[in-house]
Amino acid sequence: MSSPVTEIAPASADAVLAHYRKRLAFETDCADVHAAQAAGTADFVLCDVRGAQAYRRAHVPGAISLPVGKMSERRMAEWPAETLFVVYCAGPHCNGTDKAAIRLASLGRKVKVMIGGMTGWADEGYAFEGEGEII
Repeated sequence: MSSPVTEIAPASADAVLAHYRKRLAFETDCADVHAAQAAGTADFVLCDVRGAQAYRRAHVPGAISLPVGKMSERRMAEWPAETLFVVYCAGPHCNGTDKAAIRLASLGRKVKVMIGGMTGWADEGYAFEGEGEII
């Protein structure tokens, strides 16, 4: 007799390693971004992909405002080709990071998604910059 957990056999250790290593090639989290910023080792450009008004209200410290519609070859030429962009949006309920990742990759740029976005940043208890309310 098996439980709902073991009804499907778990993956091998090698498969688990491959899966999660691959997953981390596509994403990072708020704690890792915060740690890199605190240590002064942020070797990426942090991009808030929400609209400009939302960015002005509140954003992750050190982030630039770069909505998907502003991601053009001309704009991205401001950074060296090897630059890593870390993108975030409102939170898990928002697909803005997915759209931004697609756009940046289509422009030949390296990109990771900061999972959790603004919601994750708040959940970690980290401070925001901006004019006020997070919306």
